[in-house]
Amino acid sequence: MTITDVEAVHLRLSSVDAARCDGTQDTLLVFVTASDGTVGVGEVDSAPLVAKAVVDAEPSHLIARGLRSILLGRNPLDLEVAWHAMVEGSRYFAGGATMHAVSGVDIALWDLAGKVLGLPVARLLGGPRTDRLTAYASLVMPDTPELAAKAAAGHAEQGYRAIKFGWGPIGQDLGLNEELVKQIRRAVGDEVDVMIDAGQVWDTKTALRMAAMYADYGIAWLEEPVAPDNIAGYRELSRRSSLTIAGGEQESSYAAFETLIDDGELDLIQPDLARCGGLTAGRRLAWLAHTRHRRLVPHAFKSGVLVAASTHFAAAIPNGGLIEHTVSTSPIARDLVRREISFADGCVTVPLDRPGLGVEVDADVMDRLRVG
Repeated sequence: MTITDVEAVHLRLSSVDAARCDGTQDTLLVFVTASDGTVGVGEVDSAPLVAKAVVDAEPSHLIARGLRSILLGRNPLDLEVAWHAMVEGSRYFAGGATMHAVSGVDIALWDLAGKVLGLPVARLLGGPRTDRLTAYASLVMPDTPELAAKAAAGHAEQGYRAIKFGWGPIGQDLGLNEELVKQIRRAVGDEVDVMIDAGQVWDTKTALRMAAMYADYGIAWLEEPVAPDNIAGYRELSRRSSLTIAGGEQESSYAAFETLIDDGELDLIQPDLARCGGLTAGRRLAWLAHTRHRRLVPHAFKSGVLVAASTHFAAAIPNGGLIEHTVSTSPIARDLVRREISFADGCVTVPLDRPGLGVEVDADVMDRLRVG
């Protein structure tokens, strides 16, 4: 069996607000086809056209090759070999977007392998430790406290026992921040965990002030309060705040996560499988977190493809158990996959009765959103 095609498909809504931090407005799907006709699907969280170029690029020389050219003719079940071949073959232009593209192809290869072998990805990863995961609702912070409270109450009524609000107006008005979280907490009471994703907006001293305020409202974790490269700031927050400090969705290398844990002293890392190197790299990061006695919760704010990959991953790692559940109403988030990961009573069910990722892309929706 060999790989006969690698296709990167750019999807985009008809109207996109580039000033809004919402990854469900566009995406890049990757399809890997084997010689027996089996097709695996993956997803990239990046600037889609940039990552697509990494997949499609014609070879220039030994270490400057597009991912498609690297993989054609290889055995699709050689997952580790394929991952290293992609990394080594694209070394000349390596960086964030290149690893993002590798991530999507890698996820597609795991999905393909599961389908060929008749096994769910969680079993390929070493075996599921659970068949149900707590899911937290993840949404962009509404513009007003009233809207934030309404959204919080609505998701709590749907069964979510944890809700994360991110970006939006959080960094624009320090006074508004407290009113937002006050109304959210009032709407859901003390039984629902509330998390805040600040969106990399503050300097260290401001972040410390905000952390002290959020601690008064029992926030479960404070995510990315400072810039990703402000390692000293993360260390100060981790040492001086009682809150769990989280971050890492921006990172695409193992070394960056080592730095965040060992030097930044983060309590919780959040690798995005569609950015950090896919499931192959994700496994290594899970063991890194485990050996450092840190938590890992994968970031996943895209379509049902990434949600499925993250669900299998979180079920199979030693420090998992929690999954991000995008509640965006975008067609990319809601309609792109059939037989999506099921949600009920605050939990998602790992689809262990289906091979691969266990989801299927709706061709009609994909064709409607396809660019080019």
